[in-house]
Amino acid sequence: MDFRNAIDESLTWASGWFDYAATPWFFYQTAIILALFLAAKLAAQRIEPLAENRARQIKGHPGLLRVVVALLRRTDWILFTVYLLVALTLMRSITWPSRTHFISIALSLSLAWLFTSVLSRIIRNRLVGRILGWLTWIYAALVILGINDDAAAFLDSLAIPLGAVRLSALMVLKAALLLIATVWLAVVVGNYIDERVRNSEELTPSIRVLVGKIAKIGLVLVAGAIALSSVGVDLTALTVFSGAVGVGLGFGMQKVVSNFVSGVIILLDKSIKPGDTISLEGTFGWIRELRARFVSVVTRDGREYLIPNEDFITQRVINWSFSDNLVRLDVNFGVSYDADPHKVSQLAVEAAMSVRRVEADRRPVCWLTEFGESSLDFVLRFWIRDPQQGLTNVRGKVLLALWDILKKNGISIPYPHREIIIKQKGPDRSGGP
Repeated sequence: MDFRNAIDESLTWASGWFDYAATPWFFYQTAIILALFLAAKLAAQRIEPLAENRARQIKGHPGLLRVVVALLRRTDWILFTVYLLVALTLMRSITWPSRTHFISIALSLSLAWLFTSVLSRIIRNRLVGRILGWLTWIYAALVILGINDDAAAFLDSLAIPLGAVRLSALMVLKAALLLIATVWLAVVVGNYIDERVRNSEELTPSIRVLVGKIAKIGLVLVAGAIALSSVGVDLTALTVFSGAVGVGLGFGMQKVVSNFVSGVIILLDKSIKPGDTISLEGTFGWIRELRARFVSVVTRDGREYLIPNEDFITQRVINWSFSDNLVRLDVNFGVSYDADPHKVSQLAVEAAMSVRRVEADRRPVCWLTEFGESSLDFVLRFWIRDPQQGLTNVRGKVLLALWDILKKNGISIPYPHREIIIKQKGPDRSGGP
């Protein structure tokens, strides 16, 4: 019966509009609306480029610039609404209000379209913005045309009974609209909180990441629960279903869950944090970002490795800056036996001190380690505070400085010598054949 009543009311409304469209003043108003729209289009082609160039000069306010540019991209609709408002005011002053009814509706619809189109451009996610814009404008159009109650009754009549729950098209539409709006709002608020927390100097980097992720996930879950509860969905009825789905997903997503839990553990025990220099399975680099499933590690050659969180829990990780950025490096070398080992140690320390990245506060040391086969073997040890800038390059600079200073002081670096003695067998004196 509800479906039949909704159809009858819709036919009655359509019949009334057909009768109104047959009147001469409807055609007059239609011509005025089309002429004003064409005039707005032509004027916008001249105004929009000039205004947009001025707007691009806004610096330091990306949010304001986004709003201004979104408005300027709708210059034609802004001019169209202004023209309609002027035409409506003039016509109502010289004729009956009933003869401006269609212009009034066009003005209301254009204002609603202007608002929703600007809103959809402000939202960063284009798909979410377009869906929200169209749904908002459709609802506004139904309210302006006075058929929102009839449309709601029609959508509510399209229902499917699911046990004790009556699932109608109206409920699905409301749930989708509220879910998109609340989740989008939750993401915006979560990103704002995450940005504020990341800028906080009172928290450690790991706690900043943990708080930001908890805020984002928690707000999205709360937004989804609020949206579903607002349209009358009983969340307790989903417990059994969610439990069954959870068991199935648990077997199929073991690695995903393992990486997620490992990520939480990493954030809590602070074993690694953004900016740390690490080595893992031959990968040397610094941590750029901690994600829910993986850790982003950037190497010296610009490659970005996405390493699962589980690897940082189950495998051996070298964190060069876990408790301190100070890192000691060793350089092994050998000199000729003709050199004075005391002088060699002194020159090696001077060579290391001449390299900019070597710490001057922690003086390098050089020790004689072995009397080798063809050289006196030394180890030069020095400290750096910026391992994220690379280890091989600083070792190479120290070796070059060491080469220069040894060569300058006449100390040679030997290479192995091998003597080959060939013994030639003499004639056989046994008298045999």
